[in-house]
Amino acid sequence: MALENQELRKAGLKITLPRVKIYQILEQAGEQDHWSAEDIYRILMEQGEDVGLATVYRVLTQFEAAGLVVRHHFEGGHSVFELSSDDKHDHIVCVKSGVVREFSDPVINKRLQEIAEENGFILTDRTIYLYGIYKDADKERKI
Repeated sequence: MALENQELRKAGLKITLPRVKIYQILEQAGEQDHWSAEDIYRILMEQGEDVGLATVYRVLTQFEAAGLVVRHHFEGGHSVFELSSDDKHDHIVCVKSGVVREFSDPVINKRLQEIAEENGFILTDRTIYLYGIYKDADKERKI
């Protein structure tokens, strides 16, 4: 059985072609790929798949509820999706083009843990979004 089928079953979701195709797209994404529902719809169309945009939104919402994906809401109403993972990483977003890059910094991670402990907290989750202008923003317009 394919990995995506196992993940869908573990999440309690029925195996359907749209779910499998959307999961495969997310699974094949590189670290720097953060796609909106519209991006995923466009990829499906390029692959010749007959899946509507409403279905893509519905499946992504189901994946999010099942803990398979994380939805990031960036400023300006820009939302993108990536598969859930245990690695702690942060994002920097170009406010001009919508390009998203991941980064992970052990010094930041350690300091956040220390801050939580200093304040009597056990850190269970965290999110850092940095905003700026990507040097090649005009070449990579996504928004």
